[in-house]
Amino acid sequence: MTKKFILTENNMPDKWYNIQADMPNPLKPALHPGTKLPAGPEDFAPLFPMELIKQEVSKERWIQIPDPVRDAYLLWRPTPMIRALALEKALGTTAKIYYKYEGTSPTGSHKPNTAIPQAYYNKQEGVKKLATETGAGQWGSSLAFACQHFGLECTVFMVKVSFEQKPYRKNLMEIFKAKVIASPSTTTEAGKKILAQFPDTPGSLGIAISEAVEVAAKDGDTRYSLGSVLNHVLMHQTIIGLEAEKQFEMADDYPDILVGCFGGGSNFAGYTFPFLRHKIAGKKMRIIASEPAACPTLTRGKFAYDFGDTVGMTPLMPMHTLGRGFVPSSIHAGGLRYHGAAPLCSQLLQDKLIEAVAYKQKECFESALLFARTEGIVPAPEASHVIHAVIKEALKCKAAGEKKTIGFNLCGHGHFDMSAYDAYLSGKMQDYEMSDEELKKNLADLPPVPMPA
Repeated sequence: MTKKFILTENNMPDKWYNIQADMPNPLKPALHPGTKLPAGPEDFAPLFPMELIKQEVSKERWIQIPDPVRDAYLLWRPTPMIRALALEKALGTTAKIYYKYEGTSPTGSHKPNTAIPQAYYNKQEGVKKLATETGAGQWGSSLAFACQHFGLECTVFMVKVSFEQKPYRKNLMEIFKAKVIASPSTTTEAGKKILAQFPDTPGSLGIAISEAVEVAAKDGDTRYSLGSVLNHVLMHQTIIGLEAEKQFEMADDYPDILVGCFGGGSNFAGYTFPFLRHKIAGKKMRIIASEPAACPTLTRGKFAYDFGDTVGMTPLMPMHTLGRGFVPSSIHAGGLRYHGAAPLCSQLLQDKLIEAVAYKQKECFESALLFARTEGIVPAPEASHVIHAVIKEALKCKAAGEKKTIGFNLCGHGHFDMSAYDAYLSGKMQDYEMSDEELKKNLADLPPVPMPA
């Protein structure tokens, strides 16, 4: 029985898929943070190169991948799709489980799939420096790698709790010549403002975004780069699902259920969006986003206009949100600690084309250990959430005697996250769940902007 399904380099997709071409309901516009009117290209120009702005609003179904980006992708792409035979046996399930493995990239996660094109387009337009934020460090290390590849300087504001929990992620960024700053910091006005109010804050992605955006807005040589949430970021990641489609053909199989872990949405979207176009056209399948109970953006957040950052410097986006002031608990899945969900994913949830579940981190780590002990790969803490959701679905199949095919994206390995596994194995890991009171308080501060019908 075949376990690995591996494409040749010639079979790597040469285009990204843009789901905006096929969505039954279009996105509501982003709004200028000051005027609250629909934001135009000129409003994004201080932050992003024009080619990425065009991709952000494009309705074209297919966007050509530039040759220099494809050449860089060939360092690790195509990535393998693997049948989880040992996990299936351990579960005694009647389901078939396949996972796409993105941990083969230079930084060990899916994030270079968008870091490379973002660095490329900035370089093409004469940008010299990029500023960004990172949670667990997967995105920061990936942008640092991409900037090194194309000869750009890179500054990364790393959420303070992750800066302290994951020192080797910081080292990896520094290997690629990035400057790494714990956020909130005293190097920006946004950071100083937060520290004055909350001197002991563990930080958040929203705060780190505010700092990175401020740096880009004040320096004409610097642009901002984001690792999730925005339309062009999600589109770049669709190379994952496009490869997986070809690999399911190799396996002579097709998924009944697709699952992805969810923070801002890039990993989830990259794997599922190419398949979603078939669901939109009428094919039956379930598509599930699995997120932390400590940061339940899709399962408990409100669909509303909100800022992407804490201070309120970014455009207002229509998204499921916990409120920009939300500071998540210090769970180890640092990449899933964001207050908002990608507008594309938020709209698809509204349209009931995807569904969402939330789990606590200790039960997810239990599933991650089972996966590591059967399949031999130690998952990133973020990926533990998708593995737990997959195991839940596989056990449902077992109970019902159903022979379904389940696919998921293993977005990265956990080799830089051993402090998280140490916390779990030593019994020090704590579960967190957002309270109704905290949610109500944060949502009370949403901007008073009505959502258009």
